[in-house]
Amino acid sequence: MKKLFFLASCTLLVTSLISCGNPAKKEANSQSLTGQISIDGSSTVYPITEAVAEEFRVNQPNVNVTIGVSGTGGGFQKFSRGETAISDASRPIKDKEIAACAENNITYIELEVAYDGLAVLVNPENTWVDSFTSEELKKIWEPAAQGKIMKWNQIRSEWPNEEIHLYGPGVASGTFDYFTEAINGKSGSSRGDYTASEDDNVLVQGIAGDKYSLGFFGLAYYAENKEKLTLVGVHNGESVVKPTLETVSNGTYKPLSRPLFIYINSAAIKKPEVVSFVEFYLENAAKLSEEVGYIALPAELYAKQKEKFKAFVELNK
Repeated sequence: MKKLFFLASCTLLVTSLISCGNPAKKEANSQSLTGQISIDGSSTVYPITEAVAEEFRVNQPNVNVTIGVSGTGGGFQKFSRGETAISDASRPIKDKEIAACAENNITYIELEVAYDGLAVLVNPENTWVDSFTSEELKKIWEPAAQGKIMKWNQIRSEWPNEEIHLYGPGVASGTFDYFTEAINGKSGSSRGDYTASEDDNVLVQGIAGDKYSLGFFGLAYYAENKEKLTLVGVHNGESVVKPTLETVSNGTYKPLSRPLFIYINSAAIKKPEVVSFVEFYLENAAKLSEEVGYIALPAELYAKQKEKFKAFVELNK
């Protein structure tokens, strides 16, 4: 399956994949559903949802799936107005977003679909950084650091007397929210003097082209750009750990491991194509999330998500 990168601030219409020589596929297509499924939200969750949509349309070519990438916060804004059926999210919904949904009589279900580790990256020419502690990352990224913590040797005296050039997700990103809460102790609490982008590929290019750079984003985008970046381990209180499938799933890569979610509007459940898509998503999320660089949930947790969704469908028929 071809892996597609995140396309900034655009809505991607996933093109139909038509089986030409497989009788089973032709039979499935002859009984296919029709309709429209609108999705928006996290750029981190986007590669998983896009992969699911691509596979889903093999057997359901008459269902148009549009996937926007407005960031978790931007996606929830649309979701709370009833503009989307499904919202991709790299963090749980916030109280103010819950209130916005309630104001518009939007009820929903939250489903976990995969795990992700936030990657801390430097340029490959950086020969001095071997790891960070959470305290060092906070010293760099907390609001009080703005205009004050500007050079590498302010973090460790043996590091160069050179400027740190910071790169990270924008404030609408769930990745930004998660990192700031995990490292700085409060979601959204961060210095503002850094190069911000909702497009993770822009961050990749920035770090890859700057010897004195430091940045963070989802692990999957590092996996796609290993040759351009250096992954830095984070001390978890006992040892230095880098994010991998094993360390994220077993919880040793902390505090920068997290679950990823999709949210489904209860009104959309009345559409059979939406129910079919979400069921397909949960059935295939383990395989497809790993194909695009994320970490699958344990099988028993996917089973719980399926039962949870089944009950939600019955309740909202």
